[in-house]
Amino acid sequence: MNKPIFIDNISLSFSNKIYLSNFSAAIYPNDRIALIGQNGSGKSSLLKIIKGEISPLQGEVKGGESITFGYVPQLIKEYADLSGGEKFNKSLSAALSLHPDILLLDEPTNHLDQRNKKSLMNMIKNFKGAEIIVSHDEELLRNCINIIWHIDNGGIKIFRGEYNDYINDIENRRHSVEEELRILKKDKKEVHKSLMKEQKRAKHSKERGEKLVSQKRWLPALGDLKKSYASKSAGKKNTGIAERRNEINDRLSNIGFREIIKPKFSLKAGDCGNKTIVSISSGFAGYTDEMILENINLSLQSGERLSIIGDNGKGKTTLFKAILNYPQIKKSGLWDIPKAQDIGYLDQNYSDLDDSKTPFETISEIIDTTNYDEIRNFLNDFLFRKNEEVNKPIGFLSGGERARISLAKIAAKTPKLLLIDEITNNIDLQTKKHCQDVLSKYPGAMMIISHDFTFLENIGINNKFELF
Repeated sequence: MNKPIFIDNISLSFSNKIYLSNFSAAIYPNDRIALIGQNGSGKSSLLKIIKGEISPLQGEVKGGESITFGYVPQLIKEYADLSGGEKFNKSLSAALSLHPDILLLDEPTNHLDQRNKKSLMNMIKNFKGAEIIVSHDEELLRNCINIIWHIDNGGIKIFRGEYNDYINDIENRRHSVEEELRILKKDKKEVHKSLMKEQKRAKHSKERGEKLVSQKRWLPALGDLKKSYASKSAGKKNTGIAERRNEINDRLSNIGFREIIKPKFSLKAGDCGNKTIVSISSGFAGYTDEMILENINLSLQSGERLSIIGDNGKGKTTLFKAILNYPQIKKSGLWDIPKAQDIGYLDQNYSDLDDSKTPFETISEIIDTTNYDEIRNFLNDFLFRKNEEVNKPIGFLSGGERARISLAKIAAKTPKLLLIDEITNNIDLQTKKHCQDVLSKYPGAMMIISHDFTFLENIGINNKFELF
């Protein structure tokens, strides 16, 4: 790739929704571009436009005609008999065999264990050509990227520099705007205080005026005039404050402001004391024709957090299925585990959800109240605030919304043991942060399967159990 590729004023639309509008950029040799943004924002479609696989609504990509592309999509349909990691490695090898000038990777670290992820990151660093990578993997973003394309609200913000610098820049701008918002709230209180003072003064003047009128000493109701002037003045100030608040909130939205979830759990950390929640001794588990796990020995106390690590195919999910007493799993040894109603299971497909039910119905069935306002307040804590969000069938929710309602279920009826299986696959950075908000405060025992070490660190994982 000796010449740059130019993206000239392209727009992207599906089903009357604008995903991208009037975007222009250049891709140069050795660029390491990360394409980030919420799920459904058009990242995968942009890769296909650059490759020439689909056409934009308007605009064009120039210079790609003589370029060889290596493309690995997110959903790899070939090699049906292989695991997710094996499928990716096969597709990546096929793409690299073309000796591409530019490499397009869509969520490449999904389903990769740590060993394969390190190999991938080394390849990305050493690749002789340009790269555009759709990813929510912060370890990859921190180590392999020199340009950020953040797609949001129909536009793309371009940042040249490392991912950590990008996050610091956002945080600095966010803190600055939030300080403006804090000052604005203080101004609003001052206006309200001033109005109350004027109204009290006007009331006193009115009473005094009425007394003078009754004595036929003073006819004009000056109190009413003062009250009217004070109200008009305060009204103008309040209108100005509302306009400034809307402008500041727009700026917060434009720099990627993320609301924080502050969950309330039904289970208190002290409810279980220091009891052992899981104890497995000389445990064997697998299927009728194959024993996957052999001689497993582990224990987990109340409030402890344990990551289950190991290469793909070593039986991590099989261990969870054995703890959950899946009927197809054959076990031997001593398995002292909680009852089914005391175990929560959260996986990347949100299999605990009933797509036909709404968030309100889902929570009302398990929360310890029938009070409508209490249920709405609980959902509000998980950012379900509008009537259409609360009453929409779960099957029509976005990926981020499905993650939040799954987390809300965990908080509403908090299990003593929570099993989490690769929930960071296929979720955007905002949803990942929401998961961190909740799981970092979860009070029970937790076992988690994840190759995302940054995520594990952020939710306070303090021990690991490795399967060989």
